[in-house]
Amino acid sequence: MDSTAIKRKSRFARVLKRDASLWLFCIPGIILTFIFSYVPMYGILLAFKRFNARAGIWGSEWQGLYYFKRFFDSPYFESTIWNTLVLSLYGLLVSFPIPIILALLLNSFQHKRYRKVIQTITYAPNFISVVVMCGMIILFLSPTIGVINSVLEFFGIDAVNFMAKKEYWRHIYVWSGVWQSAGWSSVIFFAALAGISPELHEAARCDGATKFQLIRYIDFPSILPTATILLILNCGSILSIGFEKAYLLQNNLNLTVSEIISTYVYKVGLINNDISYSTAIGLFNTVVNLVLLLAVNKAADKLSGNSLW
Repeated sequence: MDSTAIKRKSRFARVLKRDASLWLFCIPGIILTFIFSYVPMYGILLAFKRFNARAGIWGSEWQGLYYFKRFFDSPYFESTIWNTLVLSLYGLLVSFPIPIILALLLNSFQHKRYRKVIQTITYAPNFISVVVMCGMIILFLSPTIGVINSVLEFFGIDAVNFMAKKEYWRHIYVWSGVWQSAGWSSVIFFAALAGISPELHEAARCDGATKFQLIRYIDFPSILPTATILLILNCGSILSIGFEKAYLLQNNLNLTVSEIISTYVYKVGLINNDISYSTAIGLFNTVVNLVLLLAVNKAADKLSGNSLW
């Protein structure tokens, strides 16, 4: 063993000894991640086999890429991919900048007591469960007893069955998500803004900077690296829209726009008991997300110098 390798080994031993308490602190998380995130990857084999419960995963008949071809040839392929992409991109374009704007505006708000009240109000919807949220949406938009339709009828407008009209479904899904998560999503940007030195603001005020100029030239550039990392992570899960909300707001009348990959996988995998087919769809979804994550990370690194690695 050469001297360089010996030095590296001794340096690693010193670092390990110095940070032993931190490594011990991380061990439970590493173990749980390994058990629940890496061990289940063994089930990926189901995408290439005709699963037989008696034979098990290893004993099931090998099918190769049959289930992937079946999905690509399926009449649901284009519609589910399109619905997932449109809904995800729509949600990303709307829900990503709003927490940033909210954090910047509240950070420049001088009345701390009122700011805390506004923060509490905007945080509160995040603690409502998805099931309760969907129940509220369906109830509020009901054509007979809904609050929204009662207001419309008060102004002489006929009641609208919003959940039965597919042209409204995406807007309902996305904007209700913004209302529920915008306040809580702004927390990380508040943390980034808290790290800005007050001396920068004081110097800018002495030079006659307005509030807008403080936000534009100091606050926004300071949170831009954080926003870039979050944007990369969001783009890496662009095809992984949450199942629960889409499924709970779904009905036969809006199915043409509400059927996304996650709901389709649930139906073919658990309801139709086609385990291998649903696994293949899920694996395809994961691979596409991985490719998008790598591409967006590379683009962000070239354009702004900020990336995950």
